[in-house]
Amino acid sequence: MINNELFLFLPHVIEALQYEFMQRSLIVAILVGLLCAVVGSYLMVQRLALLGDAISHSVLPGLAIAFMLGINIFVGAFIAGVLSTICITWVRTRSPIKEDAAMGIVFSAFFALGITLITLIQKDNKIDLNHFLFGNILSVTTSELRDTAIITAIVLLVVFLLYKELLFYTFDPLGAQAAGLPINKLNFGLMLLISLTIVTSMKSVGVILVLSLLITPGATAYLLVKRLNQVMFLGAIIGVISSISGMFISDAFNIPSGPAIVLVVSGFFLLALLFSPSHGVLQKQKQ
Repeated sequence: MINNELFLFLPHVIEALQYEFMQRSLIVAILVGLLCAVVGSYLMVQRLALLGDAISHSVLPGLAIAFMLGINIFVGAFIAGVLSTICITWVRTRSPIKEDAAMGIVFSAFFALGITLITLIQKDNKIDLNHFLFGNILSVTTSELRDTAIITAIVLLVVFLLYKELLFYTFDPLGAQAAGLPINKLNFGLMLLISLTIVTSMKSVGVILVLSLLITPGATAYLLVKRLNQVMFLGAIIGVISSISGMFISDAFNIPSGPAIVLVVSGFFLLALLFSPSHGVLQKQKQ
């Protein structure tokens, strides 16, 4: 039964790739899967998944304001993402509120503001909120593909050049500070990379589901390998395969691309959780 369904699905994939919009979507799927896995590995190791969630929700008012001003909506989203991290840091350093509470307060306020602004915009303009929330990788334009490629190249280059410093800061921030590394600049730089990654991934999975593509590939790889560079490499493979598979599933079954990609990557995590040689639940039961 499964072989028959696969036999029917493969011709659809081959036929779909003849169209330019599918070719663009395929390239974006590869770039986004790679980018999210690499940057998300730092979030996962530092146990800052909530920060990724906070930034992803906080970009929505930037989208709305940029639309109202007639400028590039991704520029507005990036500015809002950076502003949210500044607000979180300000609340955390100027009050006894803990960081997780500060994140919850800020991203809830930003998200509510974004929904309110988009609701007001919709009274006079037709703007599809679902595309912002859940993604639509199949509608990627040539300019968006170009922007995605440029941002991906910049982020990966920065990660490559600062790999040792970010590695030291990630696992031992106090030691990094004692060694004279500019940890505040490294922290803010990492927040910028996360914001850029989220803005780049919005078209694929949307602001609500982008956290899954940021965290799950790295978490899946973490169950299978130990070193951070191995987590990044394997996570990138998982992220790319999940993005491509979700894209074709979205096209074949006419469902939003974001949920399709997230379901695939979540399936990989479940398999690793059950069958990982060192951490698998079923493997531990055999022992």
